[in-house]
Amino acid sequence: MISTLEKEIAFRYLKTRKKDGFLNIISIFSFIGISLGVAVLIIVMSVMNGFRTELINKIVGFNSHVTVKSYDKPIDIKKLNNTDLKLISDELILSNTGEAVVINKDYTKGIVLRGYSKKDFSKLEIIKQENFIGNSNNLVDYNISIGKELSHSLNLQIGDKIIIMSPSGVGTIIGNLPKQQTFLVSSIFGSGLADFDQNIAFININSLENFFDLNKKDRNLEIYLKDPQNIEKIKIKIQSIFINEIIYTWADMNSSLFSALKVERNVMFIILSLIIIVAAFNIISGLTILVKNKTREIAILKSIGVLNKSIAKIFFLIGIIIGSSATIFGIFLGVIFSLYVENLRAFLSNMFNISLFPEEIYFLSKMPSEINISSIFIISICSILITILVSIFPAIKASKLDPVKALKYE
Repeated sequence: MISTLEKEIAFRYLKTRKKDGFLNIISIFSFIGISLGVAVLIIVMSVMNGFRTELINKIVGFNSHVTVKSYDKPIDIKKLNNTDLKLISDELILSNTGEAVVINKDYTKGIVLRGYSKKDFSKLEIIKQENFIGNSNNLVDYNISIGKELSHSLNLQIGDKIIIMSPSGVGTIIGNLPKQQTFLVSSIFGSGLADFDQNIAFININSLENFFDLNKKDRNLEIYLKDPQNIEKIKIKIQSIFINEIIYTWADMNSSLFSALKVERNVMFIILSLIIIVAAFNIISGLTILVKNKTREIAILKSIGVLNKSIAKIFFLIGIIIGSSATIFGIFLGVIFSLYVENLRAFLSNMFNISLFPEEIYFLSKMPSEINISSIFIISICSILITILVSIFPAIKASKLDPVKALKYE
């Protein structure tokens, strides 16, 4: 424990006098350096957390959270009434997919067709968005819903017709030819991701199975969860229900992307932590100079019976106070900037007439930010631990000072 005497002496030494001007500057720089390091770490982590959340929301907005695919037998429909499954899911939708080629005048392009019933199509999150154009209840036989980017590429509008060619063949006199079918564009959707809008289209599930010669037993079960973030635990639970089926989630389909994001976030944390470490070394300099300036006072304290460990505690406490107060101020700065980072971006963009966060590159209309309490806690602990470590050496040096030698040269 730290005694009242040790606290009083530590606070007295923190109040530097005029002759300690250089020491005061070092303390200020230490404080500012650690505060800025903590603030920058919190801002960067918040933006990266926000970006990850926005990305997840976009991905889970047009993909099912969990897909159950059968091996050779159709999915047992009775399992859809499972109590555990109903507790974790919002929607249970049967679907099917196939790859085809769009033919429009001189333009051909490969696309993935997803088949849904008219009723299930209107339940999709992507259809509920404001930028959806058309009637969500109009996915009937040989109607098609295409992405915004594909509609621009093919110069198509609602009511236009396109020809789609299937890889499944039709027997003719001259041999086996691919199936071709004309589809009517009934709606246009926008997911916010160009790749998806360019390569995915929706048609009625019965039309799709006819077009690709698929059976109903080939249908997949798409599960839309109440909490898609907690995907790992939920996957285990679903796997226990569908023992003989393949289970894959949105996280499995985008594992490389989110692994890269995680690595990037960890690397950024390590790199930016160096700011705190560099600033913390100023505490060593400041405390070392303080020990030098207070040599006479340390000697007097030892002469009147103050123990070495008390001297060490005094200088150790000074370092902790500087580091802890700087950390708290850094947290305050970081949280304020994280809350208003979008306002700051808009202000700088307008003032300097530059685009700091281009929507066409990041597919986001604003800079995302999500303050994570656990991240702030980890940053705070790391900052204080660094401060503790750099305060040990000067404190030990002060405690080992010989009072006889110190007073001899005064």
